[in-house]
Amino acid sequence: MSTQERTEEATALPKSRAEQRNVRRTLVSGAVGTTIEWYDLYLYSSASALIIGPVFFPSGSSLTGQLAVFGTFAAGFVARPLGGLFFGHLGDRKGRKSALVATMLLMGLATFAIGLLPDYRQAGALAPILLVALRVLQGIGIGGEWGGAVLLATENAPPGRQTLYSSWSAAGFPLGLLASTSVFSFVDYIGTDGQPSWQWRLPFLSSLFLVGVGLFVRLRIKETPSFTEGGRHVARVPALEALRSRPLPILTGALVALGTGLIVTTFSVYLVAWAARQGPAPGQSALHGLMIGAALECLLIPAWAALADRIGPHLVIFTGFVICAAAIVPAAGALSSGRLMDSALLFATALGVGHAAVYGSLAGLLTRLFPSRHRYSGLALTYQMGSTVASAGPLVATALVGDAQSIQPVVTLFLVVMALAGAAVLITPSAHALAARR
Repeated sequence: MSTQERTEEATALPKSRAEQRNVRRTLVSGAVGTTIEWYDLYLYSSASALIIGPVFFPSGSSLTGQLAVFGTFAAGFVARPLGGLFFGHLGDRKGRKSALVATMLLMGLATFAIGLLPDYRQAGALAPILLVALRVLQGIGIGGEWGGAVLLATENAPPGRQTLYSSWSAAGFPLGLLASTSVFSFVDYIGTDGQPSWQWRLPFLSSLFLVGVGLFVRLRIKETPSFTEGGRHVARVPALEALRSRPLPILTGALVALGTGLIVTTFSVYLVAWAARQGPAPGQSALHGLMIGAALECLLIPAWAALADRIGPHLVIFTGFVICAAAIVPAAGALSSGRLMDSALLFATALGVGHAAVYGSLAGLLTRLFPSRHRYSGLALTYQMGSTVASAGPLVATALVGDAQSIQPVVTLFLVVMALAGAAVLITPSAHALAARR
């Protein structure tokens, strides 16, 4: 371990009640920020099958409408690397806090604005154009959120607990899923008579409340010790320096992020939408599995993260990929054959156990790959490169399956990516190996 890295760990130790209070605020800030990130994503994916298509992409073919919706879904992800580069540069040069305040504002306001959009009947082609524009703005904001949120946690963590502290940000995934699904369940309860109406706007408009809470906490935190101590060593172009000095870690880390993202887009986006097209019962079964998995994941993310701090994140993440790969085959079979209880339990296993291991430990793996001078940029770029490719999963899966009843091509694609991601995590250098090379 380098002198700089030892200094970063030492400065992460809280020395007073004020610093301990700041650490608690930092952890809450990260959790709220990533909850908004995933709340935004699941609002859109939850609305895609029944609302977004008819409102913004009216078409005689449900398949055509689904392709258009998933294309818009992917557009938000394509913008994420741009957000990672911009906010990573800002965070490495001006500070983590200022970048994260900006990401939260951009994410939240773009989501709120979607709730104000006119539909296709009111504005014609302008409606989907505005939707895509707001999805791009969402993506830019989200592109800088995850990297900054986990850095706030890890750079304030005591030695040996970096992954556990970063898992507060990882908890935003199941919390965002539960929040968005609960809000949409309420919208369904108050009723739209099977037709998209004004009620679909409520979940998007309610995101303003989460943004208010997040900003209240985030504006009260202090800059991280690693940045304040190492501010004089800031890289001129952090992303370029990261690419030059860490090409292999960025490549393998991006493959790991790809596998992580594909778990989400396959189980909680594509398969749920596919099940909903088969009828109300399969769709509800898949959704119930997601809800159970999200609740379980809230409990298991910190447990897996604590284990990763003890044995290293590589083995924990690899185990998570194996669990998800083992779950996809029987889950797809159960969904196709109408064994709804089995499919719900397998969905819950994939997300609640497998994804919890991967996502809860991911920040512990990636943050150790970069020194403080370009850590925000390197981390955001690595994570968002993988996530962007994963976002195309539902679009590719829909194109592969079409109107066919078999989802075997999706299963095959998923298994191939899990194998690549599993191999990538095993060859990703550890922090000690990177330090020894310098």
